[in-house]
Amino acid sequence: MATDLTTPGTSAPAGSSAPPSTSAVPFDAWADRILDGGELTRDEAKQILESPDDDLLRLLSAGFRLRQQHFGKTVQLYFLMNAKSGLCPEDCHYCSQSKISEAPVPKYNILKRDALMDAAKVAAERGAKTYCLVISARGPNEREMKAVEEIVPEIKKQYGLDICACLGLLSKEQADRLKACGVDRVNHNLNTGEEYYAEICTTHTYADRVQTLRHVRDAGMEMCSGGIIGMGETYDDIISMAFDLKELGVQSIPLNFLNSIDGTPLEGKKDLSPQDCLRALAMFRFVNPSRELRISGGREIHLRTLQPLGLYVANSVFVGDYLTTKGQAPDEDYQMIKDLGFEVTTSVGE
Repeated sequence: MATDLTTPGTSAPAGSSAPPSTSAVPFDAWADRILDGGELTRDEAKQILESPDDDLLRLLSAGFRLRQQHFGKTVQLYFLMNAKSGLCPEDCHYCSQSKISEAPVPKYNILKRDALMDAAKVAAERGAKTYCLVISARGPNEREMKAVEEIVPEIKKQYGLDICACLGLLSKEQADRLKACGVDRVNHNLNTGEEYYAEICTTHTYADRVQTLRHVRDAGMEMCSGGIIGMGETYDDIISMAFDLKELGVQSIPLNFLNSIDGTPLEGKKDLSPQDCLRALAMFRFVNPSRELRISGGREIHLRTLQPLGLYVANSVFVGDYLTTKGQAPDEDYQMIKDLGFEVTTSVGE
């Protein structure tokens, strides 16, 4: 039976009446339709994002039914490794590692074998299912490709981790090589809707990112792609991204919430409330009900004490730090998952 966060059936105290619903948005009816094989419409997705705070628990309760159908009460953990930091020639406005960023981030070329293996050991010890190998670049050069090809088989053999590579834009030949060396999944985020993309980056296009995902799909690897909420986009931009990810058939969707870093063009931008973040997570679950949905960067800043509620619709988190910012202590994540009555899993959902 699905958990109902609104505890229906509870009697109102004597002499009082239960408050009426603040809106007539039929979240449960939409969940019923989706569980029966139907889909959410774009108009319904917008109603989710526009729904009032007083309806949030009803929304999460309906979204939990979809999450439970495909993932039960399991949570998958991911571990990020910033294998090459800074030095990026692109101008992504949100990124502290871009060529236009003045943020004081570490700058180094791709790490040596021992450092990458040590990080893989930490990932395994923390119960992560997937080791995410990330470099800062427009796309990998030959030296970086060879480094990945050499380290991936060793990590998989020694620690049994799945490998997700985030290397920037890829050619068809590079995608084929990653598949051949044992990479399971490639991350390449769309980041926002197509119409808004030029507002956050001018050195490559939305179409370039979509093409990389198609190369990944054609090579036989899983696609990991999501976005960042809170960069000045509209609800329509967020919805467009969610439906584009659905059309592409991505298997995993990381949803980030802008951590505006001093020294970047988006410095000081803090427009999100915890409720905004939860509505966005719920909308992505309704649009992509069977896909892994990960609460990613910025959750500690924007969801704050409401982080546990996010796992009623999402089924995955990063454990540990992000690329250039600190994450929540792993022990706090484990306790949060335990307190929810959920469990960490290393197996893939439906």
